[in-house]
Amino acid sequence: MLLGMMLIPAGDAASKLLSNNHGFHPYFIAWARFALGSMLVLPFISKNSLTVFRNPLAWIRGVLLAVGISAITLALSLEDLTSVFAVFFVGPIISYILAVVFLKETINLHRSILLLLGFCGILIIARPGFGFTLGLGFALIAGTAYGVFLTLSRVAASQESAKGLLISQMVIAAVITTPMALLNWPTQNLDTLGLIAVSGTFSMLGNLFLILAYARAPATRLAPFVYFQLLGALFFGWMIFGTWPDFWGILGLGLLIISGFGSAFLRR
Repeated sequence: MLLGMMLIPAGDAASKLLSNNHGFHPYFIAWARFALGSMLVLPFISKNSLTVFRNPLAWIRGVLLAVGISAITLALSLEDLTSVFAVFFVGPIISYILAVVFLKETINLHRSILLLLGFCGILIIARPGFGFTLGLGFALIAGTAYGVFLTLSRVAASQESAKGLLISQMVIAAVITTPMALLNWPTQNLDTLGLIAVSGTFSMLGNLFLILAYARAPATRLAPFVYFQLLGALFFGWMIFGTWPDFWGILGLGLLIISGFGSAFLRR
């Protein structure tokens, strides 16, 4: 789980390098991640898992993933890694609200307060009306899509296998993003091919390790480790891009981490 949560922001850091240093369009980067991930996963998928494509939920999840990854790749091309990840974490909050409304889950007062604390952390980082930018807007769209994606994944997990869900979301998202990738096809070289490989492989492995972890340990034990993505984003942002959050950014990140670990403790 720890390795997976570090690989995901590392893959996003490679995406940021492709857009900022090599001029690759975010839509092409998003497609490349899906296409490469599909090719890496497909040899390990059985024919029985392919029946997932008959499930409408698989297609909705694929569309949401395509929107979410395209939006976060756009955000990464415009903003620093840590701020994008912080605003993106509106996703679990939205997922909690949707689960209560549509899945009829019980409202927990203490967890609701902690999630509100996390939302305050996001507001401090984004600073709507004071420091809010187009890039953070794309991160918010990505987080919203991810929140709906998480909610539908909880429903789909009871209907389909983990492998089926993984390959379907990769392939469907790749198909959806292909037209925009073709319109923004860049010139390749060894450096950019290496970064594409890192972006696609690390993102796919991060999600694969996430699935493997949940197959081996209770969700309540693993939930806090999801927030290590924020620490990973902070580390790679500093190491690769030389960026560091200001006082308000650190305060917002602190509230998010307290919210995440506190919520996970309550679930235990």
